Amino acid sequence: MNERKNPHTLRNIDPATTFIPFGIVLVLCAFFVIDPDGSTNALSAIRTFLGDEFGTYYLLVGLGTLVVSLYIAFSDLGKITLGKPGEKPQYGFFTWGAMVFTCGLAADILFYSLCEWIYYAQEPHVAELGSIQDWASTYPLFHWGPIPWSFYATLAACFGFMLHVRGRHKQKYSEACRPILGDKTDKLPGKIIDVLAVIALIAGTATTFSVATPLLSLSLTHMLGLPDSKFVTIGILVVTCVVYTVCVMRGIKGVSWLANVCMYIFGALLLFVLIFGGQAKYIVETGFSALGNMVQNFIVLSTWTDALRSSSFPQNWTIFYWAYWMVWCVAAPFFMGSISRGRTVKQVILGAYIFGVASTLISFIILGNYGLGLQMTGRFDAIAFYESCGNLYQTVIAVISNLPAYQIVLVLIIFSMIAFYATSFDSITLVASAYSYKQIERDQEASSRMKLFWAIALILLPIALIFSEGSMNNLQTVSIIAAFPIALVIILIIASFIKDARQYLREDK
Repeated sequence: MNERKNPHTLRNIDPATTFIPFGIVLVLCAFFVIDPDGSTNALSAIRTFLGDEFGTYYLLVGLGTLVVSLYIAFSDLGKITLGKPGEKPQYGFFTWGAMVFTCGLAADILFYSLCEWIYYAQEPHVAELGSIQDWASTYPLFHWGPIPWSFYATLAACFGFMLHVRGRHKQKYSEACRPILGDKTDKLPGKIIDVLAVIALIAGTATTFSVATPLLSLSLTHMLGLPDSKFVTIGILVVTCVVYTVCVMRGIKGVSWLANVCMYIFGALLLFVLIFGGQAKYIVETGFSALGNMVQNFIVLSTWTDALRSSSFPQNWTIFYWAYWMVWCVAAPFFMGSISRGRTVKQVILGAYIFGVASTLISFIILGNYGLGLQMTGRFDAIAFYESCGNLYQTVIAVISNLPAYQIVLVLIIFSMIAFYATSFDSITLVASAYSYKQIERDQEASSRMKLFWAIALILLPIALIFSEGSMNNLQTVSIIAAFPIALVIILIIASFIKDARQYLREDK
């Protein structure tokens, strides 16, 4: 059996995309654990430079990707079937959509849905725009809406075309650039792209795990009456790692099953808050108004740079979010493309928008506006509570405690967060494992040992970041730094796809 049919040989392992990123992870872990203050200062200096000097660059890539995605979907390119012409989709719409949504959004969607409005309510820029009611409910929808999902939707189509139409034997970022790079794909430029991609993947993983896990930890300790500590958080990370490792060993079947379970638990949580929270009318009306506000001001929100730095709001938030989603573009769209066989390019792009954006916005509208409603109606002053305790995770628990039978909500949050984590990192592990081979067929998976290697490697940096003070800023900075070169690669991949797809259409005539 040759290497192409059997990728699980030592000679087929790519050291550049396996050992170099792993070495970087170990170095960063040591840096965060041994010198937390020094790591914070170093990352802060780099973040300030990139955010201040290249902020427009991040904003341009974001808005440009959205525009290009719509062009691709509604042009002749959108009619291309990812597979053989006339081939039926590999998965039903709900199963496909569940995997798209859960692989693209880990448990951080629950954390940010519950608390992001509190951040914006304290921003001077929101006070300049108008009321908290109008803008603390609008900005979450903007930062988690069409532009972030455009990265996923567009690249999913690009990778799906590469895998299912062109039948590439390398499941790597660089391979998607071959139509433009040519034989340089197999040389130093291609190696650099792939190393950057894996590093960005690790950065995105660390950001997501470290941001939301303390909420999971606090929910658990609050229910059981245990003291909260870093070691409880680490224990939860380890347990979550075990869950997603067991599922990923079952391959794509395990991922699809877990994605469906995740959607049901998540849906139950949203329905409970909407129906029993006592604020259904406020939640729906505020959400509807926020959607209108976002649509009406979309171009202004997408292009505002705060040139005079009166508040640095876009540097602190919009640029961070675009960077955050860019670093996730290594794993999520690759996985989305791999499960999209039989769908047209247009169906993949619009399906990702319909299922991904809609599910995301519903989460923010229900969970976010529940807390905002408590604040605006005077039932619970979450902002004052946060200012007094200084802990956002405790504030979220306090907001949840206003729900009837809130223990049920905590149980749903715990299980849905674990399910979100496991589903997201199943897809990441599958993609990272495939990256470690020089060649692998589109319908083949990495060996169990390679999956186990990456399942463990991906958990190391989040654990190390727990020991670093000012970790939220560190997490945001890691994403901003990693996204800087990745944005250029994203542009190259999209341009390569358009060139190759046009050539395919000419060949098909």
